[in-house]
Amino acid sequence: MHRLLLSLLFVAALAAQQRPNVLLIVSDDQGYNDLGAQGSPDIRTPRLDWLASEGVRLTSYYAGFPVCTPSRGAMLTGRYPQRNGTYDNFRNDRADDDYLYPPHEYELSPERVLGMDLREVLLSNVLHDAGYRTGVFGKWDLGQLKRFLPLQRGFDDFYGFVNTGIDYYTHERYGVPSMYDGNEPTTADKGVYTTDLFERETLRFLGEDSDQPWFVYLSYNAPHGASNLNRAIRGMAQASGKYLDLYPSGDSLQARKRRNFMAAVTAMDDSIGRILDYLDETGQRDDTLVIFVSDNGGGGGGDNAPLRGSKNWMFEGGVRVPGLVRFPGRVPAGSVNDGFISALDWFPTVLAAAGLKAPDGVPIDGYDMLPVLRGEQESPRKEMFWERQGDFGARVGRWKWVVSRRGGGLFDLSEDVGETKDLSDELPDVLARVRGRYEAWKTAMRESDPRGPYRDF
Repeated sequence: MHRLLLSLLFVAALAAQQRPNVLLIVSDDQGYNDLGAQGSPDIRTPRLDWLASEGVRLTSYYAGFPVCTPSRGAMLTGRYPQRNGTYDNFRNDRADDDYLYPPHEYELSPERVLGMDLREVLLSNVLHDAGYRTGVFGKWDLGQLKRFLPLQRGFDDFYGFVNTGIDYYTHERYGVPSMYDGNEPTTADKGVYTTDLFERETLRFLGEDSDQPWFVYLSYNAPHGASNLNRAIRGMAQASGKYLDLYPSGDSLQARKRRNFMAAVTAMDDSIGRILDYLDETGQRDDTLVIFVSDNGGGGGGDNAPLRGSKNWMFEGGVRVPGLVRFPGRVPAGSVNDGFISALDWFPTVLAAAGLKAPDGVPIDGYDMLPVLRGEQESPRKEMFWERQGDFGARVGRWKWVVSRRGGGLFDLSEDVGETKDLSDELPDVLARVRGRYEAWKTAMRESDPRGPYRDF
């Protein structure tokens, strides 16, 4: 019996050693064309371009939602926002009117009290239970109260901010301090640029002595606009002079937004490069699955060309975003993949790479995309749906249907990726079929086990 127990422990330890490390890097509001490898003529992203050359660049990769909070919840659960219950931002609107919340009001505000339903199983939960060390550094955005924070959601380590956007230097959201170290608020690093902070904490975590495989969710706030009461800064990315000097200045507001945006992206690119260098230096490169994506389409200062629209839009510019995957020896280096892949798919894909199964009894809306990334088969994903505040978009095969306050129509993405020609009148049968798939999805979401914070149950 004693020998059998030792044997089982040895097998379990060996399996843990063979499981890959996972580095999931998410940028904030980086547009489809805000990457040199994607064809951008003006932005400098040499380290991400190098990452693309060593892995797979995805040209039809979709966010789970066109804005921050639900897109991240979808990624970490593998479930549509309408299924996991987080289908809008946890945000206070009075900040738009330059209102500084006093502490007694802020503690009762939606931004402070809302969070992802505690019944949801996150990727971190599954990996942690399987023996992974888990850390998240950067933007959390799935709830601020202690019960919603990362250390209660399967993560061993957390340093970052808890809401949807902050000032890069003060770490305040519209005047409210927002940085946390573990479960506790902190102002110890006030004044330090956030990109540098999240790199520092990631390298600290990776440098800890351990035989366990690790999962790091590195969630930059770059190049999201600063959430600042100062209207001269608000909505504009921030970067140091070193990076601003790389780009020409301009007099118009849009030119200044673009310059700051590109500088913030390049600063993040440098940071990512140093972390990838560390993996090389410590011999972890070949044992690490690296995924880089944007959470949704580009916002102020972003470039979503040749797509229509931007962040918060149901058109392609709001939901089709950059995606890169490096997995040495398991996905082809320097390849380009146009397979239909979404943020919902990382949950099952990472688990498959780790030899793990999804939790029983939890409907997952994603697919294991490893065979697709290897170029062995076409994507099993045939459709994707997005809905927010009365606007919705549906992609079914090559067809995209949009109904929104900003316009809409039926578009053939195989011929018209810019969604310029509405074919609704010409192809009523196609429109009816896509509408039918959307209605079926709506029904499935309504009939799923309800989750908070918005569902009525």
